[in-house]
Amino acid sequence: MANPNYLKRFRSRLSLGLATGLLTLVSVTGMPGTAWADSAQQIRQDSAKALQHLYAVEPSTKELGDKAVAVLVFPKIYKAGLIVGGEHGQGTLFKGKEPVAYYDISAMSLGLQAGAQTFGYALFFMNQKSLNYLDQSGGWALGSGPSLVLWDKSTASSLSTTTLTQDVFAVPFGAQGLMAGMGLEGSKISNIKP
Repeated sequence: MANPNYLKRFRSRLSLGLATGLLTLVSVTGMPGTAWADSAQQIRQDSAKALQHLYAVEPSTKELGDKAVAVLVFPKIYKAGLIVGGEHGQGTLFKGKEPVAYYDISAMSLGLQAGAQTFGYALFFMNQKSLNYLDQSGGWALGSGPSLVLWDKSTASSLSTTTLTQDVFAVPFGAQGLMAGMGLEGSKISNIKP
């Protein structure tokens, strides 16, 4: 039979972990129903700067951007969690160099995870069908809908008209911090009016 004092300490630590995770989630994603008050101009400037930096650091993404019908850039996504986790960020959809819309990315998760991290993501929409899905879905949950492929060194080295038949390429960049146990799949992207 288990020691009653051990069970009390375990329940106390579990409750503390859940409470800490919930507080972390609220601080990262905000309370449900509240929007982050970044201005459209600030989101647009941060997104454009992040995309230019990505093109400079990883030149193969510039070629990808030239072939894409649109690029959705989230310059900074915040992730944090301790058992309960969340993420949040805002970004700009560019057609060419023109900003055409603003989006929010967010997710919640429960499970084995710990840490905090910031990073950026660029989503390259390679055809009109995938871009239409983003516009018409009312909130795109990554991992459903258009095919999504992670852009990495091996993908970049085999760039061809065949590899560019995918719907959307996802390029992470600028990671800072350490986060274990959370991926981007399941994140929801929604149109916002900052």
